[in-house]
Order: sequence, then C-alpha cells, then structure tokens
Amino acid sequence: MKSVVICGSGRFKKEIRKFTEDLRSKGVVVYAPYLHRGGDEWGKLSDDYKRYVLLGLTHDHFYKIKKADIVFVYNKGGYIGNSTTLEIGYAVACGKPIYALEQDLDEGCRNVLFTDFVKTPTKLIAKLK
Repeated sequence: MKSVVICGSGRFKKEIRKFTEDLRSKGVVVYAPYLHRGGDEWGKLSDDYKRYVLLGLTHDHFYKIKKADIVFVYNKGGYIGNSTTLEIGYAVACGKPIYALEQDLDEGCRNVLFTDFVKTPTKLIAKLK
C-alpha cells in the first residue's frame, strides 16, 4: 500500500486526527502533522525557542511530504492557511500528486494544483491503489 501525508490547519485538529485514524485502521501508512502547538505552554516560550520549534516542525513536515507517495490537504470549508500553502508548494516542487478535501474558495490558483478532491478516507484509499 502506498503512503499519504496529511497537510492542514491546526484549526481542524480533531478532524485531521480522525481522518488519519480512519486511514491507519485500513492499513494505510500515514504521515500526520504535529498539531499540538498553541495554548498556555506556547505563550510561555521565548521568541527564539518558538522559532527553533517552528523550524523543526516545518522541516519535519517537508521530510514527510518528500517521503510520502501522495499528499492530502484537509481543507474543510476550503480553508488553506499560510503553512499549508507552503506545504502545497513544496509538494508541487517534489512532483507529488495532491488531493484535497474541498475546492479552495478564496484562491483558485491552488485548485489547479490539486489532482482531485476526495471527501472520505475510503475514497482517498482508492486513489492510492
């Protein structure tokens, strides 16, 4: 079975984790983003330490994109933030097929980079075969 990396905003933390769990329960290798940033603990970190953490998270996710067979953008309501836009660009540069949950309603140029739109883990699995 091929592998998939999930990209998306932390505002969809619960939904991304559920989507990831559904894929993994069906035997798919999933590289998921770290979505634990924020909250009181984040606010207590120095700016230098935040920069160090963000650099690590960014490079870690780029590594996952490079390693995966396909990229899936979880963009509920069409929302795609800055970090996900950066990840889409990296995936394009790596020549990866990119699937998304929904069309981007704000920036049509991102839509042309998507191979297709899929709403469920089962439909994404069909694209992996």
